[in-house]
Amino acid sequence: MKSELMSIGKMADINHLSVATLRLYDKLGLIKPEYVDDETNYRFYDIRQNARLDMIAYMKDLGMSLAEIKDVLKKEDFNIIEDILIKKNEQIHKQIDELKRQHERVEQAIRNIERRRKSPTTGTLSLEYIDRRYIWGIDCDKNFYTDGIESYEASLCHLRRELLSSGFTHVQSYSVGTSIKLENFKSYILKPEKLFVFLDHRTSLLHPSSIILDSSMYACIYVDSFSDEAECAKKLLDYCNSNGYTISGDYICEVMSEANIFNTSEREMFLRLQVPVAFK
Repeated sequence: MKSELMSIGKMADINHLSVATLRLYDKLGLIKPEYVDDETNYRFYDIRQNARLDMIAYMKDLGMSLAEIKDVLKKEDFNIIEDILIKKNEQIHKQIDELKRQHERVEQAIRNIERRRKSPTTGTLSLEYIDRRYIWGIDCDKNFYTDGIESYEASLCHLRRELLSSGFTHVQSYSVGTSIKLENFKSYILKPEKLFVFLDHRTSLLHPSSIILDSSMYACIYVDSFSDEAECAKKLLDYCNSNGYTISGDYICEVMSEANIFNTSEREMFLRLQVPVAFK
């Protein structure tokens, strides 16, 4: 055995690797020891093999798998490296976009929870300016105002199936809203028109069928129970009529947040009921 060779432990130490990693690399054929003692089966390495380990580490930092690295080292073709890195680059851009969307959803959830903490008690009415929003949804084929929470849950399952089949992620189904057409709400006919999700602007651009809700002043009332929506919707309508506000668009019930922690048999929803209004 050459005296300048190093044990596997020493080779691992100077390259900040574990002995198990070097054994794995040997097994995969990424880097073989320079010498193996026939009697002890001990592995020994040449310091010049650090260059191969540096290349492996570099390719791992680029996101390449050990299988991809093995293929590159075996074929000794830089074109393969370029093809793999082009694909990795595309994957990274997709991951960055998804992380940005996830970050926006997390920030929105934080804002919604903070809003819930600071909002008035159920039944309190207010006028609020709400900025432009984007929604995507389906037509309602059930009336959960008359059929109850079970009907709402069935409709929500239907919405989530449609979301997933249209390229959305499951987490986007947690920002939900329902609507009632303007004419029906003004006559206090509680018949749901659409069930939808709220989207961020970037996601809406990826789905041409999304709808814009223009910014407006809204008459609002906050509700902390699904069962109280119908009663509070009537209060909201009376509030608009008694103040001479012109209801200028569809009624929306927006789920601001859910905290299904203490009640496992029913959703604990915090709702903002709202209608856009104009002033005479």
